[in-house]
Order: sequence, then C-alpha cells, then structure tokens
Amino acid sequence: MAPALVVHQLLPTLRHGDAAGAHTLQVRQALRQAGFESELFVEHHDDDFAGDVHLYDELGAFCRPGRTALLYQMAIGSKIADMLLERPEPLLVNYHNLTPAAFFWRWDPGLVDGIVWGHVQLHRLVHRTFHAIAVSSFNRRDLDRAGYASTAVSPPLVDVATFGAAHPPPAPADAPAQGGGARWLFVGRLAPNKAAHDLVKALAAYRRVYDPAARLQLVGGHGHPAYTDAVRRLVDALDLADAVELTGTVTHDQLAAAYRRADVFTCASDHEGFCFPLLEAMHHGLPIVAYRSSAVPETVGRGGVVVDDKSPAGFAAAVHQVLVDPGRRRRLAAAGRRRLGAFDLAACSAALVDQVRQGLVNAELLPGQPSWKTSP
Repeated sequence: MAPALVVHQLLPTLRHGDAAGAHTLQVRQALRQAGFESELFVEHHDDDFAGDVHLYDELGAFCRPGRTALLYQMAIGSKIADMLLERPEPLLVNYHNLTPAAFFWRWDPGLVDGIVWGHVQLHRLVHRTFHAIAVSSFNRRDLDRAGYASTAVSPPLVDVATFGAAHPPPAPADAPAQGGGARWLFVGRLAPNKAAHDLVKALAAYRRVYDPAARLQLVGGHGHPAYTDAVRRLVDALDLADAVELTGTVTHDQLAAAYRRADVFTCASDHEGFCFPLLEAMHHGLPIVAYRSSAVPETVGRGGVVVDDKSPAGFAAAVHQVLVDPGRRRRLAAAGRRRLGAFDLAACSAALVDQVRQGLVNAELLPGQPSWKTSP
C-alpha cells in the first residue's frame, strides 16, 4: 500500500478564541479523518498548545518529497508566507481575508505595515499556489483579482457545540428586557472596520425615539487603544456612559451569558471576511440586524435582517421594527437556526476536504481533472 499523502497546515498565530485558529484545528481533524497525514506549524501559539503544534521552522523534517502538500491559512502578513515562497512542496491557500489598511492608518499605524505586507504576499503567492480556497464568495473576489488560477469557496469549519447552551426562543408574549430596556449586543474586536462607533450613535437615536432605557454591550478585545479611546469619548459625548458597556475580552462562559441576556444582535461593520459571531447569535436564537457590507449578507443569508441604511435613525428604526414585534422575533430566531444548518460541521468538513483533494489533483499528487481557469 502506498504511504498516505501528507497535507501540513501553516498558520501564523494560534490563539484561543481566534476564529481562524479554531477553523484550522477543525481542518486538521478533517484531513486526518480523510486519511491524510497532517500536522500544524505556527509562528506563535498560546502556551497550552505546546506539544500539539510545531514551530514553522521545523517543517522540513516533516515533509516527504513527492508526497507532501502545504495548506496555508492566510489572514495577515507573516514570515511563514515568505518561507513558503521558497519551499518546493505544492501550496494550497485557505484565505480568510485581509482587512484593508485604510481602516487603520489613523488609529493604529503600526498595524498598517503588517496588513500591506499581507496584501503583497497574497499577490506573490499566486505563482506558487495550485488551489486557493476562500471562506466566502466575498473573499474569493480578492483571490480572483490577485490572479489565482484555481479558486473555490468552502465555508469555515465551525463546531456550534462550543457556543454553549442555546438561548430558548422568545415566548409569544415576550417583550425585550421587561422593565429594563432593550439589550443590544455586538461581539467582535473593538476595531475601526467593525464600526462600534456607528452602533453607539444608533443606540443614542434608539433611546431618544423608542426606548430611553435601551443598552448596548460591546464584547471583544481592545487591541487598538486610540480607537477604543475615541469610542469611549463618543459614549461620554452622547451621555451614554450608563448605557454602553465596553466589556473587553471575556471567558467562554461569560460570552455565552452575554448572548443569553441580549435581545438583539446588532452589527454595523464595514468590513468582514465572514463574521463568526453572526453564527453564534443564530445559535442563541437572537434576532440579527446587520449592515449590508462585505461578507455580512452572505453569512447572514435569510437568517436575519440586513439593512442598507446604517445612519443612526435608519439603523435604530430597523432594530425597533424587530424588537417591537415578538412574532417577528420568533420567526427571525427560527430563520437563524435554519441558516446555521448551512454550516453543519460534517458537511462543511467534507466540502473542505474535497477542495483540498482538488488542489492535490492540480498539483498532480492525485489523479483527476485539474480546475485551472488558465494553464498554470
């Protein structure tokens, strides 16, 4: 019997709570279950992953000439991508998106170089890549514009069991937060592209017109101090210090509790390559009101309300229309759970493995029909 083909993954950073990292671990499991040998190589990792992953400079010792392909999980510029330009093994890319540097030059200029580096690497890896897999159609457009000759879309691998106990659907007579005002929730890094400032403005309009006791909780890390300070100043300027909670990073249990306490998940983000918290909101039965940008409508599908207007008054009106009608809230909760079915872990794992196999066909490591749009 011929030895198993090897598909090793590379990821710049493996951290708990990071969506790309969780996806990568699921991919490793799917590849192993499909009969491939697969190890994970990283530049940085949380301490408790030691022994389960390898540093990227150890890769060579694990490669079998003529039997190994590499799968790069790309979401930022890294030393790994530069190394891959020099490696002999066929390369596949799983692309999670690169946020445009324009969102950060004012707030975190030190990050801009890393983003620009990533965009340069995205183009430099074209000639090395036998198949590029995007986690959304929105991301695939980046690959196609960069000139990748074989591209596909395969949803990210998400284990909804890690989201915690699901929130029960609202009862027929439920009104949001009886006696305490509607509770808005957004989960995601406090970053300029995620536009928490627009949610703060929308909450101010909502309190002024519909519900003076409404509150907003923003859950997620504060990695950009200048932007965090600007959001805090906006909260103070709008006299919302008692109504907006900047929670920061939370534990798994605290996150699940935040979803269970909320009445609506609100997203005004200007740029998302996928947006995993939308799936968490669906799992917890929260109605979703989200701004139509980037990959957000593709992720939401029919599982929530997607709006074209995120002016404070327009977004507030959309939230009000959802929360004022318990029947609509129940229908949206049910629609979200149906939409979540499109990300079934077993089905998406099989689809991702199929795309890896296509890359191996393109690289002539497996027999089959290549998927090149043009000759490589």
